[in-house]
Amino acid sequence: MDEKAYFWKTKKRPIKTKPRNKPLPKAKEKYLEAEETLYQELEEHRIGYCRKFQFESTKNWRFDFYIVKMNLLIEIAGSPWSVGRGGKKIANAFNKYDLAEDMGYRVERLEPHQIESGYAIRWIQSQLERLDNGTDQTIPATRLD
Repeated sequence: MDEKAYFWKTKKRPIKTKPRNKPLPKAKEKYLEAEETLYQELEEHRIGYCRKFQFESTKNWRFDFYIVKMNLLIEIAGSPWSVGRGGKKIANAFNKYDLAEDMGYRVERLEPHQIESGYAIRWIQSQLERLDNGTDQTIPATRLD
């Protein structure tokens, strides 16, 4: 039965069905370019990473990149996962960062211009070099007097 016939017989409008879940927010153009640039640079320098990393399976929280060797989570500002529009959502983003740090991850939030300028990949490389060439910072078991 069409909508008009239903209305004339029942004097009621049909129920409008709405989708239960909201679609994911759209990413900004700057974010998309920055993400692609960082992806290409990580591939070029052969740095082990995971894209769209979900660190806890019970939450719908994702980070844009996860650098495996450094245990580093990278969030690019402007991403649909960065949860950046006011009030409750900002508090939710801080919960995301706090939980990741409590689980032992290191969190970095980068702006698209930092990635486009090459700062981000240079910083990641310097951190990896420091990790590989760094001295052992532990205290020896036997005390030397």
